[in-house]
Amino acid sequence: MLFDDSGDAGAQMRRLKAIMACLRDPQSGCPWDLEQDFASIVPYTIEEAHEVADAIERGAWDELEGELGDLALQVVYHAQMADEAGHFDLTGVLRAICAKMIARHPHVFGNETRDKSAAQQTEDWEKIKAAERAGRAEKGVLDGVALGLPALTRALKLQKRAARVGFDWPTTKEVIAKIAEEARELEEAREVLGPDEIAEEYGDLLFVMVNLGRHLGLDPEAALRAANGKFARRFGHIERELAKRGKTPAESDLAEMDALWDAAKAAGIK
Repeated sequence: MLFDDSGDAGAQMRRLKAIMACLRDPQSGCPWDLEQDFASIVPYTIEEAHEVADAIERGAWDELEGELGDLALQVVYHAQMADEAGHFDLTGVLRAICAKMIARHPHVFGNETRDKSAAQQTEDWEKIKAAERAGRAEKGVLDGVALGLPALTRALKLQKRAARVGFDWPTTKEVIAKIAEEARELEEAREVLGPDEIAEEYGDLLFVMVNLGRHLGLDPEAALRAANGKFARRFGHIERELAKRGKTPAESDLAEMDALWDAAKAAGIK
């Protein structure tokens, strides 16, 4: 089984499960894999998810297959460790997600009509999730928003939860006013307060910036990821132009690099 790359998705999933069991075998497994636990593997799980997002963002379809495989490995890895500890196994993981998808799509797998708008389906989805949280004894509005999410994503989810019960500004005008207020408070903190207070005010400003994105219908994580990419491409232009002059950025100065940045913008580098 381990070396047979034929068969359908189910066969390959069983093969991956068997490979992971071999890697974790106490007698003959890989020493590195045997040393790992849930906490030590989490950073890799997060990294692999981001690499999937990166491949999609770049339209690197030739890379996406491999990146999705790397992410699938993380699921199998965690399930193997859970099985060893007697918590659950991969079959349980797959059974649970199948049951969840069926339960959350009554308009496909049940008797409800499919004649709904995307907004109505989203509202129904949230109602089903709320019922699931109630079943887990999660009483607070914000209960269940994962602590391990990227900070921008978690801020967005917290704000959406609060907005559903009416804790929200009515328009972007109030959000922009709050941004100005938080910016003033950050400037005041920078002048008279210590690093902890400055960090707190900076966090407040970031949190409200996420709120503005939400009001504009934007995903802050995606928007910042796009801005990161644009910055990297334009800075790459600076490096290439400096190289033509026999320089590195360290051998240049701000005025020269700023002019090259403006040239990159004028050239339509985004």
